[in-house]
Amino acid sequence: MNKDELPSDPDALKELVLKLHASNQQLSETVADQRQTIEKKDVEILDLLQALRGKKRERIDPDQLVLFELGELESIAQEETEDPQPPRRRKKRRGRRLIPDHLPSEEVIYELPEEERLCPHDGRPMGFIRFEISKQLEYEPAKMKVIVHKRAVYACGDKHDEATLVTAPKAPQPIDKGLAGPGLLAQVVVGKFGDHLPGYRLEDIFSRHGVEVRRSTIYDWLSAVADLCTPLYELMKSRVLDSKVIHTDDTQVKLIDTSIRSTRLARFWAYLGDRGHPYTVYDFTETRERAGPEKFLKGFEGYLQADAYGGYDGIYLESRGKIQEVSCWAHCRRYWYKAREQDPSRAHHVLGVISRLYEIERASSEAVVEDRRALREQHARGLLNDLKMWLDGQEFLPKSLIGKAATYTRNQWDGLMRYLDDGDLSIDNNRAERAMKPVAIGRKNWMFVGSPTAGSRAAVLMSLVASCKENQVEPWAYLRSVLTELPRGAGLEGLLPDRWLSANPTHRWNIAETRKEERLAKT
Repeated sequence: MNKDELPSDPDALKELVLKLHASNQQLSETVADQRQTIEKKDVEILDLLQALRGKKRERIDPDQLVLFELGELESIAQEETEDPQPPRRRKKRRGRRLIPDHLPSEEVIYELPEEERLCPHDGRPMGFIRFEISKQLEYEPAKMKVIVHKRAVYACGDKHDEATLVTAPKAPQPIDKGLAGPGLLAQVVVGKFGDHLPGYRLEDIFSRHGVEVRRSTIYDWLSAVADLCTPLYELMKSRVLDSKVIHTDDTQVKLIDTSIRSTRLARFWAYLGDRGHPYTVYDFTETRERAGPEKFLKGFEGYLQADAYGGYDGIYLESRGKIQEVSCWAHCRRYWYKAREQDPSRAHHVLGVISRLYEIERASSEAVVEDRRALREQHARGLLNDLKMWLDGQEFLPKSLIGKAATYTRNQWDGLMRYLDDGDLSIDNNRAERAMKPVAIGRKNWMFVGSPTAGSRAAVLMSLVASCKENQVEPWAYLRSVLTELPRGAGLEGLLPDRWLSANPTHRWNIAETRKEERLAKT
């Protein structure tokens, strides 16, 4: 529209200006909505790419230090000058790791023929003085063998009208009249739930030994072992519920539903006891409804450390204070970490505070319970009070990433503060998250759960394997012993992983310590 086309009437000009202003405002709102949608999609794409490429460590921008107030930096510097602690130097390991002494050895002797033992100077034979010794690890495939059970049968030498035969009883077996012995069953359980092997791979492994075992048979064995070990699982569950602190988390898994001829989502839950009850117990539910954890936690009184799943709120409320909520600072940190690019100044401020909280935890990790609580009270409570005041004075867009982080932190504040109340509490729920890793790895291999009954049986066997790892028990030796002793009526107390290890110390499995040493050696 050129100036000649503009109306000469002032009222018409005002009306036209108002229309143009409204149109421009509507266009601005549309552009802002589109920009917000694009930013949201960009964040989703980045999250998906990160999930595909693997979990990256959430590192903090070193420039975040400029976000602290000058007084805070001066106080940090003053603390460092008052209590100088030289950095601890870790010894770097060089060379190969020593071969364990308990392994059987086999000697191979290399000697020169007589014509090569002559002295190059005078031609006389040289005498033997020593061996140059080097060691090498070798591997032999596991062996399968057949146990032939011979039961003596006795009969009276005299002839009677009613002949009677007496047969020596056979030792009770984990599967009555079953083909598999305790060691083979233990290997199947460890392969399935420790090494995350699906049935067809176990089938292939056995076929390399010349034994054809169908996967349907393997699944029948697993079902029988789970049913046999259920009383031991129930005892471990009761011990976990006796804990002062329970860590819990859950993850989804596909469940075959014959009614819809497809799969639907079900859940595995992990419940971890405290130091006095060192067991990891899994539970299977068909949904994520509150009824699952509510049923499992019936009778529990203490601290429950979990994520912000809303189903727990009803459990806390109905317990009338008997179950105390403990929230996870690692979950909280994740929200602020995602917002660091949208609002770097404020996001890094909170990340810096959380980093200092974790520094306090590392400094107090070796302290006893009461000292740890005192250190938190002295150093962490002030930081958290200042952070709460800062949050209350800030305004955030509710739907932005920084707004979601602030909302999560405000809603969970009481639970986030609770770890200060007791030195037995942890700053985060990473223990439970690590317990869900075997399920996440497993579902990529065995893909789905065949039925609700199969899910409950899988929870029993996963609990045994995970509790072995928790107590540094070699799982195959433990399960072989359990499957040998349970049919014979052995007491359940002595078959708990920690109790069993006390009686069988040679089967300590310190792979976690070995990996920790390797990580330290690399730094």
